[in-house]
Parts: sequence; C-alpha cells; structure tokens
Amino acid sequence: MIIRKRLTAGVGILLATLTAGLGTALPAAADEAPAKASPKVELVLDVSGSMRTRDIDGQSRMTAAKQAFNEVLDAVPEQVELGIRTLGAEYPGDDRKVGCKDTKQLYPVGPLDRTEAKTAVATLAPTGWTPIGPALLGAADDLEGGDSTRRIVLISDGEDTCGPLDPCEVARDIAARGIHLVIDTLGLVPNAKIREQLTCIAEATGGTYTAVQHTDELSGRVKQLVDRAAEPVVTPVATEGADSCSSAPQLKPGLYTDREKFGQHRWYRVDVLPGQELRASVSVFADRAVNNDYGVLMRALTVHGREIVRGSESGTGRTDAISSGLRYPKPDVDGSDSDKPAAETVCLQLSNSFSAPASVKTSPGMPVELTVDLVDAPDAAVDAAAFGLGRGWWLLGVLVLTGLVAGLVFGWISRWRVAVWRTN
Repeated sequence: MIIRKRLTAGVGILLATLTAGLGTALPAAADEAPAKASPKVELVLDVSGSMRTRDIDGQSRMTAAKQAFNEVLDAVPEQVELGIRTLGAEYPGDDRKVGCKDTKQLYPVGPLDRTEAKTAVATLAPTGWTPIGPALLGAADDLEGGDSTRRIVLISDGEDTCGPLDPCEVARDIAARGIHLVIDTLGLVPNAKIREQLTCIAEATGGTYTAVQHTDELSGRVKQLVDRAAEPVVTPVATEGADSCSSAPQLKPGLYTDREKFGQHRWYRVDVLPGQELRASVSVFADRAVNNDYGVLMRALTVHGREIVRGSESGTGRTDAISSGLRYPKPDVDGSDSDKPAAETVCLQLSNSFSAPASVKTSPGMPVELTVDLVDAPDAAVDAAAFGLGRGWWLLGVLVLTGLVAGLVFGWISRWRVAVWRTN
C-alpha cells in the first residue's frame, strides 16, 4: 500500500512537472518570430525566331540558353521559389496583334521540382515575336503576393518588337507599384540598341545589365543573380512624401523608397530627442535620359520654416544616381528625464533640378531612396546652423573680422613704409 501510494505520488509529480514545462515552453514558441517568406525569382526567356542563330560557342542561342538553364536549375538554393516565363515561344505567324500576346508561364513560381522544370525547358523551340513589355507585366503578376524579395531575370537577344508598349516604361510602371521588384537583364547580342533598351529596363528597377557571349558566362551570371535573391537584404518601406511639412509622413529610422517628378519638392518629418543626432541621406536615380546640369538638395527645417542644415550635390553628365545627405545633432539638456523638453519635429525637404528632353516621359517620377537614422549625439553637440551650414551669420562674422584685421595690418605697414621713406 505504501509503495503504491509513493508510486502514485511520483507519477503525479512527474505529470505536474511536464505540464509546467509545457506551459512555459508554449508561450516561448508563440513568441518566436515568424519564418521569413521565401524569396521569389522568375526567369524570363526570349524564345523568338532569332534565337536560332548559331553564334554562341558554335551552337544556337537557344541551345546555349537551355544548357545554362539546366545548370542553373541544379544550383537553385532550396529556400528560393523559382518560376519560368517565355516570350515568343508559340506563335510563328505574321499577325502582330497575336504575336505580341505570345507570352506564358512555363513553370509556376514556387518550390522547385528540378526534373519537371528541366522537362518544360527541353520542349522550347525558337518560334515568334519578341514581346518583352507584355512578358515583364506577366512576370510581375506571377510574383505578386507576400512580402518576400522579388527578382526577374530577363534573357533576350533582341529589341522588343511590340511597340508602342515601351518595355522601359513598363519597367518604370512596375517599379512605381512599390513592390520592390528588381529586374536584371542579360543581352546575348552586343548591339548598341539592344544594350540601351535592356539597360534602361534594369536601371528603372535598380537592377543590372550584363552582356554575355558564352554559355558559361550566361549560366554563371544567372546563378549569381538567383543566389543574390536568397541573400538577406533590407527591404525598403514604400512611403509617399507630401507637398508640405504639416501633412508629411512621420518617418522612423529605416530605409524608405518614394517617387519624385522633375523639379518636385517632397516633404517628410522626423522627431529628434535631445541628445540625438539625425542622419539622413537621399539618392535619386536617373532612370531615363536627362539633360545635363542637374542637382539634388536635402534640407532640414523647423516646423516654422527656419533652415537648420542642408546638403546638396550637382552633376553635369549622365549618371545612374546622385546622392546627398545631412547631419543634425541636437544638444542634450541637463536634468532628469521628466524635465527634458519633448522631441523636436524636424522637417526634411527633398528637391531636385532634373530636366529632360521633350520626348522623355516624366511620369512616373524618378526612384528615390531615403535613409533615416537617429544616433547618440556627440558630447559637444551644437546647433549646426551656427557654423554657416544654415544661417550663415557665423561665417559672415569671421569674414568681417578677418577683413578688419587685414585692413589694420595693411594700414600699419603702409604708414611704416611712408615713415621710413621720409626719414631716408
């Protein structure tokens, strides 16, 4: 009887311990961060009739692309969801209206079945037109949904043949959606017009253009781009600047994206506590042809319109991006935390002086990347505007004092020389 009671008590204690352990373990599991969404990549392959040309390592462009795709499919990281879309793969006729709709998803974006994907690629044969614009729109729709990183890798050997739908404008419209989709382009023909179009497509979304003329270059570059999609990156937060500080969005430390038209002003707000230093920088990407002589200006102002500090940069030739930044340290205040003043609202104004030829569309606006950070201010933080960065009176005072001293010294030397001349 005693043994049975002890056994029962022991089992009860064991169950109680397990229950307590589960009770503490479950909340911990619930508090764990959700798994990060898998990055998505779609390979867009040109299967138009020109891909029959035999100029890549003694074989056709289509054969080289298939070989490269097989090598890439073998090396895709497990965490990447990959899809394949084709353009010009089905319609061999001369009807432009039909040929410019010839794009389809060959393999859906999702967990990769390598055998199935390779089988689908093996069936491709060079056929029809080159509807790059419609293919990009279809690929963007294929990658919609979720908050993962998205990348399109476009491989083509020619210009889009389905105007007036300009693929460069299509890429800008995709970028303006704010879904952080990057388009990388690879050109199989070293042609100036093809390079210009594919470069424009890539630059519109922050991607890259690469010219490839060998099979190993093609497979190596595509592998690199797919691997890049799997690398952890900071995803910018889409925001929309306002026309005035009073209606501007409130920004916290982080990376943001926006769009700004030619000559437009965009406003944002940041709260800065005593003892903090605001560090802000901006990059404006010239994703289309622009005129020479341009610049970007970033200003920090009080809510009453007084300029605190500014940063500016200018250029005189074609460039992919132009950047500027500023720093504003707010001095700390002695006393307890309860006695310190509230945070100061700093208005950030972004302006640009870009212009473009009349043939260039100004909508959507150019891509803007804005970085905001708040760090501990230096121990001797002062009002940066007092050093000529904002108000300018300090520099003016130094110049006046320097001029006064220089005048006195020059006058004394002149009188001394006259006195010596008279003596002699």
